[in-house]
Amino acid sequence: MATAISIGGPGAVFWMWVASAAGMIIKMVEVTLSVYYRTRDEDGQFIGGATVYIEKGIGEEMNVKNWMFLVVLFVIGMIAPIFLSIQNYVASVAISTTFHMNILGVSFLFALLVYFIIVRGIPYLARIFLFIVPFMIVAYLALGFLIILMNVEKVIPTLELIIRHAFYGSAAIGGFTGATLAQVITIGVSQAVYTSEFGWGTTPIVHSTANVDHPVKQGLWGGFEVFFTSIVICGITAFVVILSDDWVSGRTGIELALHSFEQTLGLAGKYMVTVIIFLFALTSASGWYVSREIMVKHLLNKKKVAKKHVLKYLKIFCAFPEFLFVVYVVTFHFPDKDVWLMTGIMTAVPTFINIFFLLVLSHQFKKLLQDYKARYLNIGQIDEDVRLFYEDKGMASATKTIE
Repeated sequence: MATAISIGGPGAVFWMWVASAAGMIIKMVEVTLSVYYRTRDEDGQFIGGATVYIEKGIGEEMNVKNWMFLVVLFVIGMIAPIFLSIQNYVASVAISTTFHMNILGVSFLFALLVYFIIVRGIPYLARIFLFIVPFMIVAYLALGFLIILMNVEKVIPTLELIIRHAFYGSAAIGGFTGATLAQVITIGVSQAVYTSEFGWGTTPIVHSTANVDHPVKQGLWGGFEVFFTSIVICGITAFVVILSDDWVSGRTGIELALHSFEQTLGLAGKYMVTVIIFLFALTSASGWYVSREIMVKHLLNKKKVAKKHVLKYLKIFCAFPEFLFVVYVVTFHFPDKDVWLMTGIMTAVPTFINIFFLLVLSHQFKKLLQDYKARYLNIGQIDEDVRLFYEDKGMASATKTIE
């Protein structure tokens, strides 16, 4: 969020909110379809996500024989960001800036920590997240709201600033270089996608493991996820940065975010936010591994030996390329805006591919949504022929055959 404001000015916040409103719908669709089309591995665990709804929805239902080519295309788009992922960089900059440590040393230790967490397996990750995630979210919300309350008289002027800059761009002020309207919109939308990962195809893989009796129920949680991350949490960050008046100083990225908190809360605030940012980055980097493991389990579901070896090396592959990326950025002195640009390009590839598949399968989402409205909102009539999960169709067909 600090990066978006330092590049596009306050107006980027508005376009991030607009994109997030559309993103709530997109995320709801991809999560719903992921749960609907999910299958099981040999251990009986749920496997879902884009690779599954491409196979089941496009391959089987639409009888597209070359569905595996579409899966490979998506997987390539998902694997590419491993080399340009931002979590290690964000955590390393935060720690090294605040505690005056060598950034490469911090980056390598971060990669090691990610590896030791994911090597323990998904159940261990779940236990870690159950403790860390609520703590870091509550702590961050508390610090952010405290700063907003301490500057409550500036809240309305800040909103006016965000809206004004959203439609007219941002003129050069102080150390801020200025931004055209096109730049404001672009940075706002791209940061919205990266923040909540809507359309990206990553988090639906995890959502598909949920124990729910209707796919749309989980889809609604997907939409709320976008609202909470991109509008609430990032909104708080935006207000803290703009209220500090530090966004015109020429600082960018993590440095700008940390200094904005320090302006009001002093060094103690800066230290607390640094730790929180580190935890956000750690859980994000580890969570990415979960998505990739489930994806590998699906693609190699019937090849046990190959799957065992791939999963073994996947842990290393997911942990350390981010360290190499930090080495590259530090060695060649890339500015923050270029780092985020590279990351945004890698994000765009799987996002465009996945959204295309969502459009193709939107008819199935519409059926599930109508069924949900009929069952739980008393809107319309319940169609008894509608199957709530794709695997139910196979069971129904088997029952008719026996009869």
